[in-house]
Amino acid sequence: MVELKFLGMDFGCALGSLSKGEFPEKDCLLPLISKLLGYAIVAASTTVKLPQILKILQHKSVRGLSVVAFELELIGYTIALAYCLHKGLPFSAFGEYAFLLIQAIILVAIIYYFSQPLGMKTWVKPLLYCAVAPTVLAGQIDPVLFEALYASQHAIFLFARIPQIWKNFKNKSTGELSFLTFFMNFAGSMVRVFTSLQEKAPMSVALGSALGVLMNGTILSQIIIYQKPTPQKEKKRD
Repeated sequence: MVELKFLGMDFGCALGSLSKGEFPEKDCLLPLISKLLGYAIVAASTTVKLPQILKILQHKSVRGLSVVAFELELIGYTIALAYCLHKGLPFSAFGEYAFLLIQAIILVAIIYYFSQPLGMKTWVKPLLYCAVAPTVLAGQIDPVLFEALYASQHAIFLFARIPQIWKNFKNKSTGELSFLTFFMNFAGSMVRVFTSLQEKAPMSVALGSALGVLMNGTILSQIIIYQKPTPQKEKKRD
């Protein structure tokens, strides 16, 4: 069998079977699908928050958005990326966290900008993050503390969504939340559950993705339910 590998993906097995007119075996096909889906998620993650960013900039408003929710999401991405780097997982299994973290930083900065005036307490948060985040990302903390941080990451993502879900429910509106961003988050979480299991990532990683499916799915359904119909223009009478 001719080896044909690219970015950790072995195409030789599948192509060899297809060239013989046979369907690739499960042990050959599933790892390849997992890798392809993993890299697809990483590629899609480069723009997943762009619709939300553009919507805020277009309307110059953060109406209906929970600032705390986006701040907690930023912390969660930081911990998740640091943990996956520390565990030495393949890039296809976690690469989206790097791009999501960059976009989350931009998004929080934009939310702060359109939430003027800001109190001293708000300014302390980014300063504290800039002081602590490099140490966490470099993995220069106690291994036991690292495991505890990652375990808390699931709770962080949970509490990052709950304020937004509650705010949507209370206002019966999702304000400036982007349907496309949360749809991509929901779809990405579903695919990541499969790839995490296939890549034999720690079970906590797969559980985190499953939690993402639940939380993002809830907000996505709220956007659909609370979406106001676009008023139609009255037809001119002859």
